[in-house]
Amino acid sequence: MPPEEQERSRRTLGRLALVVLGLFAVLFLRLWFLQIVKGDELRQRSEHNRIRLLDLPPWRGMIMDCHGHILVSNRPSFDLVAVLEDVGDFPFLARRLANLLKLNAAQVLAQLENARQNGFHQVRLKGDLTWQEMALVKTFQAELPGVSIMITPKREYKYPGLACHLLGYLGEISESQLKSGRFPGYKMGDYLGKRGIELAWEQYLRGRRGFRRIEVDAFGRELGQLDQKLSTPGANVILTLDLKLQQEAEACLKGRAGAIVALDPQTGKIRALASSPGFSPEAFGRGLSSREWQELCSRKDYPLENRALKGQYPPGSTFKIIMAVAGLEEHVITPNTVIYCNGVMPFGKHVFHCWRKGGHGAMNLYAALVHSCDIYFYHLGRRLGIERIAKWSRRFGLGAPTGLKLDKEMPGLVASPAWKLARFGAPWQEGDTVSLAIGQGYNLVTPIQMAQVMAAVANGGIIYRPLLVERVESPTGEILYQAQPVIKSRLHADPRHLALVQKALLGVVENGTGRRARLPYLKAAGKTGTSQVVALEKEKSNREKYRNHAWFVSYAPFENPRLAVSILVEHGGSGGAAAAPLAKRLLAAYFSESPMARAEARARTGRR
Repeated sequence: MPPEEQERSRRTLGRLALVVLGLFAVLFLRLWFLQIVKGDELRQRSEHNRIRLLDLPPWRGMIMDCHGHILVSNRPSFDLVAVLEDVGDFPFLARRLANLLKLNAAQVLAQLENARQNGFHQVRLKGDLTWQEMALVKTFQAELPGVSIMITPKREYKYPGLACHLLGYLGEISESQLKSGRFPGYKMGDYLGKRGIELAWEQYLRGRRGFRRIEVDAFGRELGQLDQKLSTPGANVILTLDLKLQQEAEACLKGRAGAIVALDPQTGKIRALASSPGFSPEAFGRGLSSREWQELCSRKDYPLENRALKGQYPPGSTFKIIMAVAGLEEHVITPNTVIYCNGVMPFGKHVFHCWRKGGHGAMNLYAALVHSCDIYFYHLGRRLGIERIAKWSRRFGLGAPTGLKLDKEMPGLVASPAWKLARFGAPWQEGDTVSLAIGQGYNLVTPIQMAQVMAAVANGGIIYRPLLVERVESPTGEILYQAQPVIKSRLHADPRHLALVQKALLGVVENGTGRRARLPYLKAAGKTGTSQVVALEKEKSNREKYRNHAWFVSYAPFENPRLAVSILVEHGGSGGAAAAPLAKRLLAAYFSESPMARAEARARTGRR
């Protein structure tokens, strides 16, 4: 080979060597960067492509009544979830799922995009899959990258619709709640209490989540489990509620709007708390559509409102109990003070009427309570004056929430001259006092407040804070919370005065306006009430919305009170006709196991 060609060959080989060396240098630098600089990050990403950490949501604690009957438990739900980084093509997956499971493709795509924008690792696309839907997902799993079926606990209500306002319901945690920082440990797709016991005792019911560490292939399909930590179930909440009495209370209100509260006057423990109409907690568990939610909220009978705690009504003649105690304590009457009732009481340009045309004749306090004489209490109201009436109303707990730890309780209203001036810019008139003295006018009460009033009369003047939770137990039986009766205040009333009122309330049921609540084997005390909704001329209309509200409050047994009851039937008419018979049903249901009740049952059937 000529020297010139040899030289050219050497130069060419030299250039190639430099190129090769350059390539090796670039490769070396790239390897150095990937292994040294980015090594830890890439190693973690590589492991994550092979290993998945799946949540094991905790099973919520059960809710039971005071006898251990399960009211709310759990059942397994098969949910469709997607791990976002394994999905790849969001629009394709949305279309495929829409075809397979009859879903809305746009809605599925929005769920996926929204989860990615908010930095979530996985998203629940559909809950409670049927067996057919699960079979379809498994059959076409290869076409659904990142999609899997997860078993999650779902709330099961043993008695559908029972005590719905009391128990409450669950709902999926919202983005705003997650971002607020008030719910540490919760993730997208988690459910939490929205109302009632489910909300108020969420911290106990929730439990602690676990995890499964699994190995997956390139399509996100599970190959095997590496390890796991089981979730810890939530604690069980045992209520003071009596299932049998709650069922009877709701049966009493079936087809009516109203509320019933029954509690133990010696402790304040609630045995029944019913509000009608109700709703389905299960519907909230599966998720309401916007149309269903709007329909529920727009109903004129307000099924979501807990009337026992939030319904505010004039107390009607049940208020005469407070008036009687106030009159005796303020010494404006004695047990023997007689006022004559001829059915009317002229007052200025107005004439106030008694409910009984023609009047009751000569009335002392006992007779006035037994027969609910309005004229007697008109005069008593004028003697007391509004300030003393307001003082004793507050002593009985009116005008303020009772303190029950359940949702937001309304305070009712105790009217006064200062309140009227601030509210209407008008001075108080004596005619306002006359109306208020029989439970009409401005004053407003809730059914639970009237149960508290009757309990205070029954137990000798103690105002207890109502209790709804007896105790909380861990899954292993450890007591995490134990309720104790809490005395809020005392009436500080003369026991002789309370005894007179108690005797009169016994007379109401024995031979007065509350006779329809009488049981032959049980002595019960009570008071009827009829609260006017509109002016008298409209009341005579046949339209239900103009009819009066019916009240009845009672307690039994008379000698040793164990149950105080407050009943309100919206637009029910007369308290004696509409509400007193419901009290009879409740007392019969609660005391049906007593020896007297069994003896009465044997007598009715002719057995010895």
